[in-house]
Amino acid sequence: MEYLSRITHVIADVLVKISAFGLVLMTAIVGWQVFGRYVLNSTPSWSEQAALTLMIWYVSLAAAAGVRQGFHIRIVALEEAVPPAVRKVMQVMSNTIVGACGVAMLIWGGELVMRTWSHVIPSLGISRGLAYLGLPIAGALMALFAFERTLEVLAAKTLKDEEDPRWN
Repeated sequence: MEYLSRITHVIADVLVKISAFGLVLMTAIVGWQVFGRYVLNSTPSWSEQAALTLMIWYVSLAAAAGVRQGFHIRIVALEEAVPPAVRKVMQVMSNTIVGACGVAMLIWGGELVMRTWSHVIPSLGISRGLAYLGLPIAGALMALFAFERTLEVLAAKTLKDEEDPRWN
């Protein structure tokens, strides 16, 4: 269990860094697009599709990291108000639902990638499937991270909140 935790911690840190870089790069691309449009009177044809492709990737990867690190918004008032045994069941159910959503992203995101792989984004010259590839990857990671959190709960290492040092 500790080995899995160390590996997923590194993966989540890398995902956050990749996502942050993607956000910065997208911001630079949009800045260039605005500069080109209003200063040079020539909008770069590739900029909008590049920004959208980057957004799909960095949002998906950051969402997966959020499952591992617990930085998603959640309301814990009901969870804190119930006895520990009920809280444990609620946490397992919650993580199971998140994991199921990750599996759904993996399956249907993978199908989307396969169906669009032969389509080319004209302004970028890359496969549309490549643009969507972040969805099944993030889905698989979400499922893994939710599974890990479920194991933590079942091992009676219940996480109190997002600031639990084991997840940082």
